[in-house]
This record gives sequence, structure tokens and C-alpha cells, in this order.
Amino acid sequence: MNLEQRKEAFVKCGLFIKRHFNENWEPNENGLHEGLDHLIASAHTYNGWFIKEFVEESLKNISSMLEEKSLTDFTKNIPEPKHKKTVAVIMAGNIPMVGFHDLMCVLLSGHNVLVKLSSDDNVLLPFFIKLLEYYQPSIGENIKFSETKLVNFNAVIATGSNNTAAHFKYYFGKYPHIIRKNRTSAAVLTGKESVEDLKKLGRDIFLYFGLGCRNVSKVLVPKNYVFDPLFEAVFDYKFVANNNKYGNNYDYNRAVYLLGLEKFLDNNFLIIKEDKGLFSPVSVLFYQEFESEKEVKEYLNYNKDNLQCIVGKEQGFAPFGYSQQPVITEYADGVNTLDFLVNL
Repeated sequence: MNLEQRKEAFVKCGLFIKRHFNENWEPNENGLHEGLDHLIASAHTYNGWFIKEFVEESLKNISSMLEEKSLTDFTKNIPEPKHKKTVAVIMAGNIPMVGFHDLMCVLLSGHNVLVKLSSDDNVLLPFFIKLLEYYQPSIGENIKFSETKLVNFNAVIATGSNNTAAHFKYYFGKYPHIIRKNRTSAAVLTGKESVEDLKKLGRDIFLYFGLGCRNVSKVLVPKNYVFDPLFEAVFDYKFVANNNKYGNNYDYNRAVYLLGLEKFLDNNFLIIKEDKGLFSPVSVLFYQEFESEKEVKEYLNYNKDNLQCIVGKEQGFAPFGYSQQPVITEYADGVNTLDFLVNL
């Protein structure tokens, strides 16, 4: 199986997802579409955070990543490996299909992948792998799953919290590795944003309930910034409070702040609190005031190793509403996964 065949399998998977949501099903694939519908509808029974709307959002973003031109550009400099290696990929489970990009990179690079699924996301990715095998049966020879201790591998890509990253470093440090820690995202506001900008920022904050490293958990705002327009703009996201897990977090954090006599703003599903911290709890958005652009640059530079994405209107920032739509060449933590694999 050569690179062109591997690439074509991914392209066909992307087209399948597009047909699925356009309800343009091909008769011979009805069973696959029905299976995917079932998984989307039932994903929340395996993980209460994986509601239908957010699973669909994740799949649509992946289908955009798998457009033929994007994949052709992405793979144009990939040589076939002289010595095929087995790469263990330890996946997180904070948002649906979060380990997909790593899986794709390993398979496109021509290496074998040993997948260690998160117990929080162990249903959707196996379906996608079955889909790959449907379009390119021989690709299954390059994929194995591990449910116990990882053995017989040559390199590691692992994603987790700061605590688990320390364990990963201890156990896998002797292998070629990419080990990722906690990251989050921030937004820079000027007070001149339109209503539409703020609505799009709501997407950056609330998509996947704020659990992703590309979710905005901190906003930098001018001194004496008024938050009323932001509260009004994000009102369409009030549905997040209907989720038991999110609702419990909101109730808990609000009670803690009240008991601590801490100041905060609240609209019954989002708490906005002044805090120098970067990583806010679920249902909470931290903010910090600034008086000059220099302050903003210094803050972002100081926290660069903890920031996955910066949202705003400045050049180089992600546009409002697009933090959760990375293009195929945007690598987690800024580490080029494909280069790592090609050079094994």
C-alpha cells in the first residue's frame, strides 16, 4: 500500500462524512451511515460530555481537514519509510475524536500505529478506522489497539494532563517521543468588537463545553471593559446548562465563589471572574485587564508554552469563531508531528 492509496482512503472518509451530513447517502453505504447515526446519538451514554451537537461538530471539522487538495499538499513531501516503525499513540478523551490527527499522521507517514484509546473516547475512533478499512482493506494491517500495557513499539506520541505527562516522560523518555501537557487558549478584546464577533467568541468558549485545549478560557480586556454585550451575544449557548456535568460544575463554582466572597459576573450559565490564572474551571471564563498593547504582548509571551491558540483581530491571531477549526497543518503544541514521524 503506497502513500497515494493511504491518502485516497482518508479522502474517501472525508467525503463519506460530508455525504452523511448532507443526507446524500450512497445506497451501498446505508449500513455505514446508519451505524454512524447510532454512534452519534449514543455517544453521550459513554461520555456525558459528548452530546450530539458537539460530536457532529467534531466530525464536520475532520471532514474539512480531509479535502483532497489539503491532503495532497500535506503529504507531498512524505517519503516512504526505509524502516517501518510502530508508533504508540496514547490518546486523550476530552473532546470527540481528539486523537484523530495523530492517527492520520502516523498512517500517512507509512508507519504502523499502536492505538491506546482513552476510556472517555473509545467508540468513535474505532468506527472511523473501520471506515478506513472499508475503503482500503490493507490499511488494517498497519493498525493495532492496546487495552493493556504497551509493548512492541519504537516511538510514542502521548497526550494528557501535566501529571500524566510526567508519568509518560518517566516511562517513555528513552524512546523518540512527543509528549503533550495541558494547554488552553485565550482571546484579546479591544472593546470595539461587533455583536457578530462576540457571538463567534461564544463558539470559541462553549464548543465541547470548554474542555478542549483550543477553547478560550481567558480573555484579556481593556481597563473598565463592560461585559454586558458579551453576555448578550453568547445567550444562544445557554443550552450548555442543560447538561448535567456542565450544570454541576457551574453550581459548584458559583457556590465556591459566593462562599469565598469573591467578585464575579454571572448569567446563569457562565461565570466571568477576574483572575490572573490562565486555566479556568468548566463554566468559568477568567479575565484580566490591560492598559497597553505592550502588556498584552508581555502576557502572551510569558504564557506562550501554555497557550494553544490566541483569538482576536490582530494579525497572527485566530479569527473569532475559528479556534476549534484548525487546518491540517496546525499541530498541537506547535510540534510538527509529521516531521517527527518522517525522521524516525
